[in-house]
Amino acid sequence: MSRLYDTVEPSVIDDEMLKKAVEDQGPKEEAGKIAKQEGLDYSDVLSLRLDFRNVLKIDNLWQFVKLTKLQLDNNIIEKIEGLDALVNLRWLDLSFNNIEIIEGLENLTKLEDLTLFNNRISRLENMDALPLLHVLSVGNNKIDQLENLIYLRRFEDLRTMNLTGNPVCDDPAYKLFTVAYLSHLVYLDFRLIDEETRNKAHSLYENKLGELMHNEKQAKVEQDNQRKIETEKQKHVDAYVENLDDDFLFVALYKEDPEGKKLEMLPGIQDMLKLFMDLLSSSDPTFIEDKVTEYHSKVNKLWDVIMGLEMQLVDQLEETIKDFERNLTDLMSLFVESVQGLITQLRDLENSHNEKLLETCMLVLEKVVKNELDEELPEDLRMLFVDKDTIVNAIGASHDVHLVKIDNREDEIVTRSGGWISALMKKIHTTECSRNRTRVVEILNYIDHIRDEIDTLDMPEAIRT
Repeated sequence: MSRLYDTVEPSVIDDEMLKKAVEDQGPKEEAGKIAKQEGLDYSDVLSLRLDFRNVLKIDNLWQFVKLTKLQLDNNIIEKIEGLDALVNLRWLDLSFNNIEIIEGLENLTKLEDLTLFNNRISRLENMDALPLLHVLSVGNNKIDQLENLIYLRRFEDLRTMNLTGNPVCDDPAYKLFTVAYLSHLVYLDFRLIDEETRNKAHSLYENKLGELMHNEKQAKVEQDNQRKIETEKQKHVDAYVENLDDDFLFVALYKEDPEGKKLEMLPGIQDMLKLFMDLLSSSDPTFIEDKVTEYHSKVNKLWDVIMGLEMQLVDQLEETIKDFERNLTDLMSLFVESVQGLITQLRDLENSHNEKLLETCMLVLEKVVKNELDEELPEDLRMLFVDKDTIVNAIGASHDVHLVKIDNREDEIVTRSGGWISALMKKIHTTECSRNRTRVVEILNYIDHIRDEIDTLDMPEAIRT
């Protein structure tokens, strides 16, 4: 029997529960101890048991991407959910819960064994995404319609099914009806279907089965035809898109999805191309006229979308350029301050050098006057050591020349840094202005081209081709 809230305290599938479940089911030897110490990687777990834990809601299983077997039986789960990430799941046990509707299985395309025994399910439905389903257990539920079992004919790999304990099993026609309509079954309600039962069921429902199979065949043909039409349309769309080599058109036609993993078409482009394919597949003049009008409306919307994106890009680039200029100016200011600090040190070194040079020259002059100089001075240098004033003037002139060069270099660095920023920002603004004008022209040409195509489209010829 399913359990109620007043008999148990609901639990949540949190990280602590998952960690304990994985550790309990993991290896017990030395490798298991090392795994516990180094941490658990849920993405490598293949089997997980969360039974008898009073779980109310399926949640937090998105990390178990390689999981192939999941046991959630004997809980108080009310809804099948939170299984979208388990794309490799092959075995799922949800027996002894409070589930009322079969749902949330859309991504479990590899599922082979599904157990929903002892729940509150009244209808078999929403399992179309399980083409590999091999075993189905829905005993002890509330299924009461024989016709609902026909839904299971689509599962060609289904070989074992359990329906015991459902109201439908009380119908005297239940067994033969099930065997007749689900001819691919091998085991029904834990028993092998013998050849005698299979022949009897086939004879009893031969006429109805023939009509059903005929209808199924027609539906399949219609489905295949529709699939072929959609495939042809998609081929036209793909061929049309492949011819759009221009980078801008690629950006205009596609956008990046939220996760950044792939590119998808803008909604306006999708609608426009679908409408174009509808035109090619119709020969009704009234329909074509209405669709052409609708097409022009779609083109106008496409214009608004693309121009809106371009204006958005312009605003974003303008803000980015401002931030770049502000940051670059701040960096250049720091650079100039650093250079001026070094220039100040250079002036101090020059002053110190000048003082020491003057002091040294005075000592040399004194020795020259007293004729005590040990070394012979060059003639041009001896001419400076005539008197003190001559030495002082010569050293002062040299000092002034050095200071002027230092000042000029400082002014040159400051002026050139400011000029470099101005020239760079002018180039950036000019490039962006040119880019924007080019893109606007491309948008205009592209929209005009589309409008010309629809205005000059020869529909009968298009239909023939």
